[in-house]
This record gives sequence, structure tokens and C-alpha cells, in this order.
Amino acid sequence: MLRKTLLATAVATAMLATTANAETLRWTRSADGLTLDPHSQNEGPTHALNHQIFDVLIYQDMDVEYQPGLATDWYVSEDDPHVWVFEIREGVTFHEGQALTADDVVFSLNRARHENSDMRGLLTSIKEVRAADDYRVHVETHDPNPLLPNNLTNLFIMSREWAEEHGVEAPQDYAAGEETHAVRNANGSGPFRVQSREPDVRTVLVRNDDYWGIDHYPMEISELIYTPIESAATRVAALLSGEVDFLQEAPVQDIERLAEADGIRNEQGAENRTIFLGMDLGSAELRSADTDDNPFADRRVREAINLAVDQTTIQRAVMRGNSQPAGMIAPPFVNGYSEEMDEVIPTDLERANELMAEAGYGDGFRVTLNCPNDRYVNDEQICQAVVSMLARIGITVDLVAQTRSVHFAELAREEYDFYMLGWGVPTMDSEYIFNYLYHTKGGDRGSWNFTGYSDERVDELTLEMGSETDEEARNAMIAEAWEIVHDDIVYIPLHHQMLTWSMRDDIDFQVQSENTPHFKYLKFKD
Repeated sequence: MLRKTLLATAVATAMLATTANAETLRWTRSADGLTLDPHSQNEGPTHALNHQIFDVLIYQDMDVEYQPGLATDWYVSEDDPHVWVFEIREGVTFHEGQALTADDVVFSLNRARHENSDMRGLLTSIKEVRAADDYRVHVETHDPNPLLPNNLTNLFIMSREWAEEHGVEAPQDYAAGEETHAVRNANGSGPFRVQSREPDVRTVLVRNDDYWGIDHYPMEISELIYTPIESAATRVAALLSGEVDFLQEAPVQDIERLAEADGIRNEQGAENRTIFLGMDLGSAELRSADTDDNPFADRRVREAINLAVDQTTIQRAVMRGNSQPAGMIAPPFVNGYSEEMDEVIPTDLERANELMAEAGYGDGFRVTLNCPNDRYVNDEQICQAVVSMLARIGITVDLVAQTRSVHFAELAREEYDFYMLGWGVPTMDSEYIFNYLYHTKGGDRGSWNFTGYSDERVDELTLEMGSETDEEARNAMIAEAWEIVHDDIVYIPLHHQMLTWSMRDDIDFQVQSENTPHFKYLKFKD
């Protein structure tokens, strides 16, 4: 459950800003944020960029501990168990000078509940958001919700005045390719301000010297230059040549070389993210298959695929040991994780081929697999390996690997039969996974369930686990739901991703398992 850790005076004193030593940091990774609209996309690189610009009520620090952001305290009302009370930090201003009040928080939470928002799945329990006074917000839920604060760690707060001035009261409709003022412009209250923005090319952020946390965090970066570089070789070369200082998600094939390079150091750790394959098992006929039906709708075909995909070989040959083969879409960090369920089923091609024949596909079939090529570690190479593995059971796979902006836009429009996806769990609880990936798609739930999977009992359990306050009963619900979807083989888990951040050796910065570098914490060594 939620671990609420307030910033102690002693910690704040130890981390006073050292602005005299502030300098530029040049940051690169494979992909840019999809948008600056803070409520449009629930997606890792987008959140990582927006965390530098915007604030949240509660955030997860570099140790993934919950910390006060724009909320200094939060608790369930003594008068009503359906109401969470958030005490809002006073004296905060947005980058363009507007003062933060409870009204901005109410506006932002309601904006994130809009039908265009990919964040709305986190807020389905909310009945009403209202300001009790200028610095206190009441969030009333339909039923008691012990996880509500956990759901707010990527819920960025906007200025209502700024949004109304620029006509962006509603989030960008990303799937429709909508362009709004909020897509390329931002007015947050976070540690850095946007100086310039060229999507997919270069974003320059400068330190917000009026930041409310200027005396709580090192804040040693005066200018943050973000340059996404799609090519792994080019990213590594840029770090080795000194053109960039910090490389997020070092390519696995270069980790050892970077560790041995002069002036470079690596920080490594497990990421809160599972990589998996999804299939359209709900349609009567697939779009790309050479059959007049849907092979994925047959559980025997899904089981055959699970038996043919060799996660251990992917770990060894593609990931160079930098992954943990997975049997479920929940990393060990998450409440509801099961070691038994995460055990990988050994590859068994003989049984897989028997299952294909039993299902009526003894001669195989042809289908397209859609993958990103710049989102996850070695994503395209993983998909290439899957293509070879499935050929052994008669499935001919046409691989289409595209940049993540195209991949996710087409996925959101439900254009794929077979696809790769990665999933992190910022709430550290399985309810988040079921809410987005397994609940029947429709309304505010199941927004990333592109499989067509629908199970009445799983839907019931998903709703119940979001409101049950008895921990033992709640964990039993989670376990039951996992048993159902695990048996149904809704997805094909591949591995839990590992992280390597490579940087100049005079940088003091640890890996964060959410893969969100909060640069306000970064320090330069003397």
C-alpha cells in the first residue's frame, strides 16, 4: 500500500541547492516524449519528460518512495471514508507566474478524467473533485479507494488560467492526431521551464529558480538539453565522444564497452516493466492473416505460441543477460506478484505443433507482428527472434517495426492483430494492470486492452479490488484474477526489463526502477 514519507528538515538541509556549481546536462535516449500535454498519454518517455516540467501531488523519488509534491499531506476524511483530503502546498507559482490554488488541482484532475485522456483509467473510482478552500481538495470516490494516492504519481497539475487562455481545457486527442497549444508548449510548476521544443529533435529546459523545492533538492542543473537519438550506435558514440552526458537505457550490446570506457560509468537495476506480446483474440477474423477466421481466438493456438517462444534464448542471445524471463505481466515489485506464476514454461515444440494441429492449423498461417523499434530495450531485435521461433510451428510472421509514435497511434486505433507492448506499474499494485490490460475495453476501463479479451469475473474482480479495504480479502481477489487470465493465456510474457543508465563519471545519479530520471536529484561530483 501507500508509503507516505514526508521530507524531513534534516534531509532538506542535507540537499540544499548548490547553484554555484550548476551546469548544463545533455540527456539522450531512443525516443522523445509523445506530447507535452500532461494528460494525453500514459506512456513512459512522455512522463519522464513531463516530470521535469510539471509537478504532481505525490511523486515517487529515486528510491521509488512516495514523497509530497504539490500535496503536503493526504488522508481519508474522518467524516466520510469515501473522501480523500489533499492539503495543497502554498506559495507555489507556475512558470508564467500564476499562483497555484486548489482550483488548479480540481481542474487538472477533472481534465485527466476527460474521454481524450489516457490517464482516465487511473481515476475511474472518482465521483467528484471539489475545492474545500484555496489550499484543500476533497476527492470523493464511489466506494472507499485505498489506492487513490498511488494513482496520482504521474497525474500532472496544470494552470486552469493558462489552459483557458490557450483553449486547451480538454486533453489532446492523440489517436486522432490532434494538434493543440499544449502539445508543444507547457506551463508547469516543476523544476525546469521549457525554453525551446522541437519534437523528436531537441528540447531545451532551463532551471526554474522560483521552484518551490529549490532548497530541498540539489538542483545543480542549470540547463537540460534533451536530444532523442533513435540509433543505438549513434547514442553510444555521442556519449563516448562527449556530445552527451547522460544516456538513458544503454543498449545491452554496449553495456560492457561503456563500463570499460574512460570517463564513463554505468548505473544498473531492475525496471518496473514487463515486455510481452498481445493478440487480437476477440475479432471473428484477423486483418493480416491468410485465414478466414481468427486463429488467436483458439486457446490452443495461444498455448502453442507460448510454448514456441523461448524467453531464455531471448534473454541470452538478444538481451545479453540483461532481462529476467517472465511468466506473468507483473514484475516482482508489484503487489499480487507470484513467483510460481512468473515461472517460465519450458519450450516444447513437439507439443506446440500438436496443439496447432488440434486447433486445425497444422499447416500454419500467416500474420503480421507490429513492434516499436525505439521504445523498449532491443525491441525490434526481440521481435525478429520471435519471428524465427514461431516459424518452427508453422506460423509465418511478417514483421513491421516502426517508430513508437506511429506504433502507439495505430495500436490505439485497434489496427493490429499481433503486437509488442511493455507495461510498468507505477501504483505498485496489480489493480492497475487489470484495469488497463484485462478489463473489458469500454468507457474508462480496459483502455490498453487491444486483445478483445472479456471475462465477466475478471471485470468484477477488477472493480472489487479497487475498493476493498481489507488487505487479506483484496489480495485473494487479485490472486483469483491472476489465475483466470494466466490460464486463459491472454498475453505472451517475454521478460521483465533491466535498466542501465550510462553517464559521465563525475555524475552522481542512481537508477530509478520506474525509469524516470528526476533530474532535480542529480549531483555533480567535485
